[in-house]
Amino acid sequence: MPNLSPTLTPHVTRIVAGVLIALAVVLGVLALTLARRPAPVAAPVAPAPAAYHVVVALRALPAGQPIPADALRIQNLPINPSGAFDEPSLVAGRVPVAEIGAQAPVLEAQLSSGIAERIEPGERAVAVRVDETNAVGNRLRPGNLVDVFFTLKRDGLSVGPAGQAEVERTQARLLLSRVRVLAWGNVAANGTPDANTPARTAVLAVPLADVDRLALADGAGRLVLALRNPRDTDVLDAATLPAYPGVLKTAAGRGAPPSTRAAAGVALDELSGSRTRQSLPAPAAVPRSAPARRLVAGAPEARGAIEVIRGGRSETLAW
Repeated sequence: MPNLSPTLTPHVTRIVAGVLIALAVVLGVLALTLARRPAPVAAPVAPAPAAYHVVVALRALPAGQPIPADALRIQNLPINPSGAFDEPSLVAGRVPVAEIGAQAPVLEAQLSSGIAERIEPGERAVAVRVDETNAVGNRLRPGNLVDVFFTLKRDGLSVGPAGQAEVERTQARLLLSRVRVLAWGNVAANGTPDANTPARTAVLAVPLADVDRLALADGAGRLVLALRNPRDTDVLDAATLPAYPGVLKTAAGRGAPPSTRAAAGVALDELSGSRTRQSLPAPAAVPRSAPARRLVAGAPEARGAIEVIRGGRSETLAW
């Protein structure tokens, strides 16, 4: 194998070194270029559409009729309407104030208010005046049961149609039994009372036929609400009391529907019992026995006698 000339070795070394340096420069420039290149942007992924569980009507729901549970279902909607429900149990039994179309969401604004739903058929919600002295010291709450008493003061100035006073005697009587409190002040059944604001009104659930009596007693007298135990079932038996004749005469009398009896009305002298007492027969007078004549022995027969009453004693003197 031939030996390289000593004069060529340094030259070859320089060439190899230059090639390596050039290669390093190229690699450095390439690395710098790659470092400055922006990262590839990922393709945007379309978000999945939001789905909300909304209660809708399976069929048209007429106004004024309770919504049956089988007329509702849950449907996924891309929007959540204001006042929508997510559970059918929250809607079943409630009453629409306007017709709700099929497949339409059921909204809170389309349903009747809370107090109206708690009134039973044949009842009316009536507000009466209250304060601390006639409503258990302002301790009544919605849902309580109360007895309604009323007081009337004797008034000789008001005269009824028969000429007698409308309120002949000061009295206090039970008017209504076991009446539900629907609202107390500004607090409904699902609200929290404000202890710093005493109530001025109470809303009661009153049978329709008794609304006129309650209104008359509240206007002409003073009501007293007596709280009662909910387990106490004793109530006033109206059949044992005389019927009110009514301001207007009805053909059916006591058997008339509640709306007819309410339309007939009640007068103050009927509510106070003044007219009832006038219609009762007067008690028969008890005959009073004549006092025995006092005779004096030896005296001539008297031609007449005078009855003299001293205190509780009666004495007949002959003359």
